[in-house]
Amino acid sequence: MTTKTPPETFAVIGTTPPRVDAGAKVTGAAVYGVDVMRPRMAYGRILRSPHAHARIVRIDTRRAEAMPGVLAVATAADLPAAVDDTANDRYARDATLASERVLYHGHPVCAIAATTPEIAEDALALIDVDYEPLEPVLDVCRAMERDAPILHPDLRTRSLAGMGTTPTNVAEHLRFEIGDPDKAMDAADVVVEREFRTATVHQGYMEPHAATAEWSPEGTLTIWATTQGGFSVRDRVHELLHLPMADIRVVPTEVGGAFGGKNVGYADIVAALLARKANRPVRVVMSREETLLATGPTSGTWMRVAVGARRDGRITAAKAELRFEAGAFPGAPVGSGANCMFAPYDIPNGRIDGYGVVVNKPSTGDYRSPGATQAVFAAEAVLDEVATLLGMDPIAFRLLNCAHDGTARITGGVHEHIGIEQVLEATRDSAHYRAPCPESTGHLRRGRGVALGFWGNWGARSSVTLTVAEDGTVSLLTGSVDITGTRTSLAMQAAETLGLPLEMIAPAMGDTHSTGYSDNSGGSRTTMATGIAVVRAAEDLLARMKERVAAWWGVDASTVTYALGAFTSTTTGDTMSWAEAASHQFETGGAVRGQGDVNVRKWGAAYATHIVDVEVDTETGGVRLLRHTVVQDVGRAIHPGQVASQMQGGTSQGIGWALYEGYAYDAQGRMLNANLLDYKMPTYRDVPTIETILVEVPYPGHPYGIRGVGEAPIVAVPAAIAAAIHDAVGVRPTRLPMDPVQILELLGIIDP
Repeated sequence: MTTKTPPETFAVIGTTPPRVDAGAKVTGAAVYGVDVMRPRMAYGRILRSPHAHARIVRIDTRRAEAMPGVLAVATAADLPAAVDDTANDRYARDATLASERVLYHGHPVCAIAATTPEIAEDALALIDVDYEPLEPVLDVCRAMERDAPILHPDLRTRSLAGMGTTPTNVAEHLRFEIGDPDKAMDAADVVVEREFRTATVHQGYMEPHAATAEWSPEGTLTIWATTQGGFSVRDRVHELLHLPMADIRVVPTEVGGAFGGKNVGYADIVAALLARKANRPVRVVMSREETLLATGPTSGTWMRVAVGARRDGRITAAKAELRFEAGAFPGAPVGSGANCMFAPYDIPNGRIDGYGVVVNKPSTGDYRSPGATQAVFAAEAVLDEVATLLGMDPIAFRLLNCAHDGTARITGGVHEHIGIEQVLEATRDSAHYRAPCPESTGHLRRGRGVALGFWGNWGARSSVTLTVAEDGTVSLLTGSVDITGTRTSLAMQAAETLGLPLEMIAPAMGDTHSTGYSDNSGGSRTTMATGIAVVRAAEDLLARMKERVAAWWGVDASTVTYALGAFTSTTTGDTMSWAEAASHQFETGGAVRGQGDVNVRKWGAAYATHIVDVEVDTETGGVRLLRHTVVQDVGRAIHPGQVASQMQGGTSQGIGWALYEGYAYDAQGRMLNANLLDYKMPTYRDVPTIETILVEVPYPGHPYGIRGVGEAPIVAVPAAIAAAIHDAVGVRPTRLPMDPVQILELLGIIDP
């Protein structure tokens, strides 16, 4: 790990202490969703559709209900009627339990609670469901054709022109434009246009979705869930079950991997329905097969990208058409894909058309920079080809065209406080880039590739409470779920602001009844946005402590200063340690707390480059990574070790996306690889040591200059590997994953 740091000294920030949750996790003491146990708890299982598209003719649960040990059966009929019968309301209900039609293989149809998991599983086979199979549509381009099977008769295309008037599978059409791209493209000296496809992939978290629901005699519902946000679970339960929010308590458990895939829950509503009918707590844990079949993966895509440039290397125009699968219900991340694909560059003329399209697959979910990895794969591949045709070094080409503060973007707005140039310069100057590329030998051809990626990050709402104990230690309570070690990074910011050792800060995750509203831990927001709430809470706490010390001394609070863990009166010269001041709190007015509540409207974007050396076996088509370096603007690295781990983790997932992963379906829409034997993910043997270079360009909107770091590292990985493959063997892959079959096809060794 290498850090390029601006000169500034901190006591806690920039150090690498052990994570505060490390002990509980390595000893097995941490409680995950699958670990929750309640008295008299029952076990829930979900019956799923064997068809990708079918009409439900009849559901008969009588045989299952008569089975000894079965306590409750739930269907869509048990969901309260929608208050507003809008399309979105119907989609939310049908996504939970299908009512009239099933829309993908694995769509939930019915649920059972029983006294043991085995009885619940056996009872599923006793539910009789009659289906009328319908033709599925599995490809985004086919779904856009006029004669394609329609998934939702009430769906109309939303676009700048308003709502469409005819049934369609195209949920939305976005258009972004700047300048005159048609004229500029016609005048360009070099134009490259290519088409691309990417497969649906899964986040690959190890812990499956799990939720336990329990109703009190008074009607309060408590849900323990593995989730990226307790308040989003509460809001969804409120909307679907029509309960007052105050009657819903959500307790987030530890999270065994998420990567965006647990922004939405898939077990909580079903658990709540079963628990109410069974009159006892019910835990629902999804199997690995269910997790792959029926939770939110990425969009499969088709994309066309064209880029024009002058002979001197300046990009003059760019065009793109993005077709993103949304799965069974609208919600494809095509907007963020469009927002990210050309964002690092100064392109005066551009147009991006984006389409979100429903198909008979599970509804797409968030996955680490949703939409960006696919779109950047296409954009960077074309840009790399332009640089090659011009005979330019790929980093020099990007430096010539990179955006700066004030650069207008195709998707609107201008860049502020960005570090693209610094990242590219650090990439160019790195030991990896300066080293010669490994030489090829025989059928083992070696090459190097680079690519640049962008992620916009997020801010949003966070709430933090700091409470001082009588011995001076400070508890930190937040509604932000810790999915990446954020309890540690937040505690470090509190310790820095309060001038205390980190050991005096005790961070914890609150539930929806114990802390203020906090948005999901996603979009790389938590250390940044919740960090601002921490700093505000610490400043509030310091102000209150000064008031207490002033009261003890009988002086005005404005005359009390604080530094290095001690208060001083500028009037009397008296001093008092933090711990002593805390010990007097009940003699000076009671408990002392600091509160920080924020809704962050501005935040800093993140950029990351990748340098990849690969070896391509021209006899087998196999691709092996030899060396990999990721360079990223991290703002200020609060905990450099955790930042480097995020960069390495995102890179590892990007390697899987690039070379191995993808959903496989038969012609009827049945998923063929819903297990971790057939769904290929990289192992330690497939991932080289990932070198990290942390470039610190502090973001001025955060007290310590923090930018989100978790998502940018994945964005450009497939593009960099594709460029390295071209450098090695002279062909350019246009599909993800770049598996041996595609490589051999491109080399002309086997027929397409």
